[in-house]
Amino acid sequence: MNITLSVIKADIGSIGGHLAPSERLLASVLDHVRRHGRDLVLDSYVSHTGDDIAIVMAHTRGEGNETIHRLAWDAFVAGTAVARAQGLYGAGQDLLKDAFSGNVRGMGPAVAEMEIAERPSEPFVFFAADKTDPGAFNLPLYLAFADPMNTPGLLLSPKMARGFRFVIMDVGHADADRVIELVAPEDLYDIAALLRDPERYVVESVWSRATGEQAVAVATSRLHNIAGTYTGKDDPVMLVRVQMNFPATGEILAPFAIGHFVAGGMRGSHHVPLMPVRLGTATSWFDGPPLVSAAAFSMHHGRLTEPVDAFAHPFWDAVRARVADKAMEIRRQGFVGAAMLPMAELEYTGITEKLAALDTRFTIRRPAAPAVPAAAAAG
Repeated sequence: MNITLSVIKADIGSIGGHLAPSERLLASVLDHVRRHGRDLVLDSYVSHTGDDIAIVMAHTRGEGNETIHRLAWDAFVAGTAVARAQGLYGAGQDLLKDAFSGNVRGMGPAVAEMEIAERPSEPFVFFAADKTDPGAFNLPLYLAFADPMNTPGLLLSPKMARGFRFVIMDVGHADADRVIELVAPEDLYDIAALLRDPERYVVESVWSRATGEQAVAVATSRLHNIAGTYTGKDDPVMLVRVQMNFPATGEILAPFAIGHFVAGGMRGSHHVPLMPVRLGTATSWFDGPPLVSAAAFSMHHGRLTEPVDAFAHPFWDAVRARVADKAMEIRRQGFVGAAMLPMAELEYTGITEKLAALDTRFTIRRPAAPAVPAAAAAG
C-alpha cells in the first residue's frame, strides 16, 4: 500500500509580532484536523516553529489531493478566525487567496509531499524553518546526499554509492515550474554551480538512483511570486526519509551544525546564520535568528509514532551558542555589504523607492576644458 506524506504550513497569526502562535490558535488548528480529518487521514501531527504552524498528514490519497489540501486550508481559515478574535499579529498572513480552489499550491501555504511505498520500518525527519526561504536547505541537502566528507554512507553502502538524482527548481521563474534534473556524482560541479545561488535555484526533491525511491521533498514556493509583493519570508518545510538506502539520520542532521548563513532575519532582508532549535521554539532576536526544527518519526501502515526532537540533544546547545556568536558578529556590520541581502532580493520596497528618487538627483560632472597657455593665446 502506498502512503502519501503531506506537510502543509502557514503563518496565520502570532503573539507579540512575529514570535509564536497562541496556544488557542494552535489548538484550533489541531482540533479542526482531528475532527474533520478522521475519515481522510491515517494520522497527523500539528506543530509550530517560530510563528508558522505546520500540519503533517499520512494518507492514501496521493499528492495534490483536493480533500487533503482543503482539510489543511479550512484548518488555517478556522485558525485565522481565532487569530483575529485574539488580535494576533499577521492574522491570515499566508492565506493569499479568498477561496479554496482545489489545491493550496499558489495560494500561500507551503507544501511538501511525497507518495512512497512504505518500508517495513519507515523513519523520516520533518524539518520546519522560519524567517528564511527554501534555499536554506540547499547546502544541507548537497552535503547529505552528495558529499562523502559528510556522509560516509556514500562510500560504505553499495546502493547509496550509486548516487542520487537532484531535481532543482528555478524559483525566479514565476510563470510555471522551471526545473532541471542532475545526478551525483557525475554532475556534481553542475549541481554546485546552481546551489551556490540559493535565492534563485532550490532543491525541490532528491531521488535514489539505485532504487528510484524519493528521499526528499521540499516546499519551494516563493510568497512574493504569488502575491506580487512582500508578505513575509517563505519559511520552508521539508520531508527527508532516512536509513537503509538513504543517508542515516545523523548524516542528514550533521550539516545543520555549520549554522550556515541564509537569507532572512529582520524584515527578511539580511544574511543571518541558521540556528537548529528545539521543537516549539519561538522567534526572538532580530526576528530570528532564522530557525530550523527537526521532528523525527517512524511510521507503520501510515500510523506515526510520537516525534523525537532531533535538535534537543546537548550537542546542539554548543551549536546554538556558536550560531548566536556568528549572528551577533555579522549584525555588527549593520546594513553594509554582505550583512544585508543584495538589492534585487530585498523584500521591502522602501529602499528601492528611495534609490529611485535619489537617482533623479544625480548629475553628470563634465571635465573642465584645458586652460590655453598665454603665449599661444597671444600668437
